[in-house]
Amino acid sequence: TNEELKSSNEEMQSINEELQSTNEELETSKEELQSVNEELATVNGELQNKVADLTRANNDMNNLLAGTGIGTIFVDHGLRILRFTPAATKIINLIQSDIGRPVGHIVSNLVGYDALLADIRSVLETLVPKEVDVNSQAGMWYTMRILPYRTLENVIEGAVITFTDITESRQMKAALNEAHAHLAEAIVATVREPLLVLDGDLRVISANTSFYNTFQVTPETTLGRLLYDLGNRQWDIPALHALLDEILMRNTAFNDFAVTHEFYTIGLRSLRLNARRIFTEPGLSELILLAIEEVTDQRGSSSA
Repeated sequence: TNEELKSSNEEMQSINEELQSTNEELETSKEELQSVNEELATVNGELQNKVADLTRANNDMNNLLAGTGIGTIFVDHGLRILRFTPAATKIINLIQSDIGRPVGHIVSNLVGYDALLADIRSVLETLVPKEVDVNSQAGMWYTMRILPYRTLENVIEGAVITFTDITESRQMKAALNEAHAHLAEAIVATVREPLLVLDGDLRVISANTSFYNTFQVTPETTLGRLLYDLGNRQWDIPALHALLDEILMRNTAFNDFAVTHEFYTIGLRSLRLNARRIFTEPGLSELILLAIEEVTDQRGSSSA
């Protein structure tokens, strides 16, 4: 019995040592878990800070894009919509649930332009930006630009389509063109010698009374016609062709170009021609002012 108790005591001591060892291992595991937990808490805090930074950056970008008033649409390689700005909804009928849908499935408000998908694909294939002026059903004009969407690593992940409102500038340009035309007409009307105003295609857009009287023609047979087709092609003079082409190409002028010609209605005349381009500002149509001075009076030419 004494031996049995001694044996049991030894077993209990052995078990106690094992329990102490296990307890020490548990304490070590607890410390490791606490250390891991602290690391996870640190990482979680860093992630929360990064999420907050990304949220602020996203909010800043959204406010920036919305504040510019420029309609912007981002699409991926599959031409699916990734995001858009509020201004874009005036041009293409977009709602928030359209994110993820192909842009080709969305109805646009553009008039006379149906090449959006083809142009986006072309930009993605060639990486060459494209720019075109488009008109909306509301009568607004926009400069549409399509550019590749590049990441910071210079990886192409889609395309960006922007719409910049140019309605006011087009209206100003139209007003300038109109004022330009009125001023040209006023100049032409007040000069006593025959004058013609030609457009870039050398069509007559204005002539003064002296021209009609001198060459015995009417506005109906003059305005809108090519200079060289006037009066049975009586102005179809090769040297005049060359001089007018030079004006259009190089913005030059010519003075005292002498020509003697048999005109269809008034007979033989000796003339001196002066011409120059006017109003050459960018965006305005090219005009040529052609002044005609007769150097042989009717009595001299009649007796010739």
